[in-house]
Amino acid sequence: MLFLLSLAPLLFAATDTLMIPSTLNSDTCPLGQFPCGNLSLCLPQLLHCNGHKDCDNGADEENCVDNSGWPKLFDTIQSARGNQAMEDEDTHNSECVLDVYPEHCQCWKRIVNCSSQGLQFVPPVSSNVTALDLKDNTIKTLPDGVFNLYQNLEKLLLQNNNLRSISHLTFSGLFSLKMLFLSDNRIKILKADVFKDLHSLEWLILDNNKVAKIVPGAFSGLSSLYFLYMLNNSISEIPKNSLCSEMPRLNWLDLEGNRMHTIRDSVFQECITVLILRRNKIRKIQQGAFSQLSKLVDLDLSVNQIVDLPLQLFSNLQELQQLNISFNPLNHIPHHQFDFLTNLQSLIMEDIEIPNIHNRIFSSLVNLSHIYFKKFQYCSYAPHVRSCKPNSDGISSFENMLANILLRVFVWVMACVTCFGNLFVICMRSFIVTENWQHALSIKSLCCADCLMGFYLFCLGAFDIKFQGEYNKHAQAWMEGWECKLVGSLAMLSSEVSVMMLTYMTLEKYLCIVFPFSHFRAGRGQTLSALAAIWGLGFFITIIPFFSYDTFGNFYGRNGVCFPLQSDSTEKSGARRYSISIFLGLNLLAFIIIVFSYSSMFYSIHKTGTKTAERSVLSREVTIAKRFFFIVFTDALCWIPIFLLKAVSLTEAEIPGTITSWVVIFILPINSALNPILYTLTTSSFQEKLKQCLQSKRHQLQESGKSFTLVSIHTNTA
Repeated sequence: MLFLLSLAPLLFAATDTLMIPSTLNSDTCPLGQFPCGNLSLCLPQLLHCNGHKDCDNGADEENCVDNSGWPKLFDTIQSARGNQAMEDEDTHNSECVLDVYPEHCQCWKRIVNCSSQGLQFVPPVSSNVTALDLKDNTIKTLPDGVFNLYQNLEKLLLQNNNLRSISHLTFSGLFSLKMLFLSDNRIKILKADVFKDLHSLEWLILDNNKVAKIVPGAFSGLSSLYFLYMLNNSISEIPKNSLCSEMPRLNWLDLEGNRMHTIRDSVFQECITVLILRRNKIRKIQQGAFSQLSKLVDLDLSVNQIVDLPLQLFSNLQELQQLNISFNPLNHIPHHQFDFLTNLQSLIMEDIEIPNIHNRIFSSLVNLSHIYFKKFQYCSYAPHVRSCKPNSDGISSFENMLANILLRVFVWVMACVTCFGNLFVICMRSFIVTENWQHALSIKSLCCADCLMGFYLFCLGAFDIKFQGEYNKHAQAWMEGWECKLVGSLAMLSSEVSVMMLTYMTLEKYLCIVFPFSHFRAGRGQTLSALAAIWGLGFFITIIPFFSYDTFGNFYGRNGVCFPLQSDSTEKSGARRYSISIFLGLNLLAFIIIVFSYSSMFYSIHKTGTKTAERSVLSREVTIAKRFFFIVFTDALCWIPIFLLKAVSLTEAEIPGTITSWVVIFILPINSALNPILYTLTTSSFQEKLKQCLQSKRHQLQESGKSFTLVSIHTNTA
């Protein structure tokens, strides 16, 4: 808004220059590529405006800023007006030529500035004044004919006062007025003929009032008005067929932030070039609502409650250059919706899910140069558009499934550490016989679950390499395909089985230490039954989202890493409730049980240790404390960020995808990578068994060597 006001002097002469012809690019390139200006060279879409000069003539780094719609209007008007702004700035250095003006106000030439002076009434000034600034005062009423004497007045600024009403005689006699600012007051109604004498008015600013009703005839007399701003009022309906009949030269109409619910047929007429209906409460647009807007260049319908767009809604908008329908709950866009917008250059569709997206939707937009989606994956359906945003969701990018080079390295590092560490433990536990067979089986079962996490990371790394440089072409198919669902379900299975296995092992140890004289000792049958139940429950948790697409949607395919951690406004309610029950229900309960159990175990050991003063007992307590601390610490390091991320995402706060990707690739596998170390490699019993096994193997090798030597001697002697 401030930008528009700063350019006000440039717009006074804007009459027939508001219609901007579109420019066609005659160069043709294959879909997904754009031409290097006048060179016979085509480059991939992703190289446009990437900060690097890929064309010899630098054409790939041109037209990076979206200058469609009203920005282009300003450029044209500014070129037509020349240096008018510089001429206006020079007036601040001129002496005052007025005989009468308040002594506490500023004056230069015929301009008076009385802003922020605590005025309650309009002060007297010379009749030849051309600009009067009365903003930021406490003026409550404007008497009839208060400006009658100022027939040369061109600018009147009354914003941020306490004006509640305007009579039809308030502005009488202001035949030369070009700019009238009435924003930030308390005006509730615009009566008929209130502006009837303002035949030269070009700017009318009425934003941030309480205007709820516009009486037919309120704008009569405004035959020269170009720009009408009525932002942030309470307007629910515009008088039908009155805007252009009362203001035939009206070009710019801004009704942002009002309370319009329905756009009716023939409300807006041919004179309007820019129409802004952002931040209303629009639910319905009638079929012929824009049928008379044949000169419209810019249409903003963003941040409303529009669910459906009539198929022929844009049929008469052949001159439209910029269309903004973002942040609406649109659930379907017909394939022929934009067929009539042949001159459209910028299409803004941010935060809109397009379940039926298809190349046909955008194929008729031959002049489209900028398009804005919710998901960068949609860019593959508009390959002829030179600039498509966004380029990344933080997890994946236009080029790669894993947007960050560190992520692409870490996914292989974490995969190798997780897989090889757990496989090593499984092999060693299989070859080394221990007395506690049940505990060894639980450890091997835990390692199998953690191995699945490593396999999941290997799959991500492999598909990242497969799609390298052209992920955007495959993104939608990847996230909706069975490969992503399978990979995501493996990660979920690994995570949940690992959580339940750790909880089971902790409870088993808790009962043995805290209640040492109880008769609970898991036997072979009980252990096998518990492990089978854990794996069965894990499989059940994993496959539930496959039962009903209507309830869970694409549960595992909401992002490039196929893990259902982050929630947003488009998530199915069933999927949201299910993910809450898993991540903030089952997993949080398991974490609390583990923390409580290890705290109780340490307290029990400490309580027993205080009954003896032996130094060895104290040393053992310190060792156990360190071990318990690292087990709980690694669990917290892994799960607390996941709990926080899930909880924050439920508030629909915007979470950068980069955070999600780091949580999934680095934090989530921490337990899987460290569990072999914590539960096997660092335990004294396993180290002792491994030492005995190695010594036994070495002794066998030595015995074999001696036998071989004796046989050799005997052979030589013989």
